[in-house]
Amino acid sequence: MSGSSPAARVQQLFEGRRLTPTQRRIAHSMVRRAGDAPFLSSVELAELAGVSQPSVTRFAVALGFDGYPALRKHLREVAPAGPAEADGEDAYNEYQQAVLGEIENLRHLAELLADPEPVERAGRLLAASRPLLVLGLRAASSQARGFGYFAAKVHPDVRVLDEGGSMLHDRIDAARRAGASALICFALPRHPREVVEALAHARDQGLAVVSVADSAFAPVAAHSDLLIPAAVGTGLAFDTACAPMLLGRVLLEAMCDDLPDAQARLEDFDARAAARGLFVE
Repeated sequence: MSGSSPAARVQQLFEGRRLTPTQRRIAHSMVRRAGDAPFLSSVELAELAGVSQPSVTRFAVALGFDGYPALRKHLREVAPAGPAEADGEDAYNEYQQAVLGEIENLRHLAELLADPEPVERAGRLLAASRPLLVLGLRAASSQARGFGYFAAKVHPDVRVLDEGGSMLHDRIDAARRAGASALICFALPRHPREVVEALAHARDQGLAVVSVADSAFAPVAAHSDLLIPAAVGTGLAFDTACAPMLLGRVLLEAMCDDLPDAQARLEDFDARAAARGLFVE
């Protein structure tokens, strides 16, 4: 951590946290002004973020500190900015800092994947399920659709659940009756209650649940047989999810390794796509 920038070290305070919109504004301001953050009063930080001073105090308590002074003391220990370091920090604008934060998330994911056993186990579960359910609502719906799009090229029966409502449990039941044995869930902040309830129902029906979540302590953890965490970026107004997306592709690779006809299916798709002129070379 000593080799990372003050912005990266400040941002680590918020990794895996479920922040309210007001708290997100405060966190965003602290990362943007990481060199100054350890020396700002609660009033100054409130003015910088455009929130009330009590909101800053509640923010510090939400992070696990006794109050804002304790948070500021912690910042001075983990993110001190000497003159040279502060000058370097000024070279990065908030957009660059968001990118650097995502690079750090990818580094953490690479370290996690040093032990391939959880991913390989997930691949076996997903490959064996006929049909295979892919769940992701709201912020995670694009992750579910992307995974489902590619999985359908190699898996014989993929069913994407990217809309909630009263039909969600019915679709899980129908897949179970058709022979499904596993569900993969993409769970990103803020976590919809429907996702947690759907996973509880899926496990009640005997499905194995593999979850990709922003933290090992995400609400879906209690209803997952296997959870692999991949942090989201919190440096912008809306979360960025490069690490969860990459982890989804890694799980696709592991699933392909356990599908004996995956390569043949891909070659067949390419041949049919070429015959139909689907893509422009």
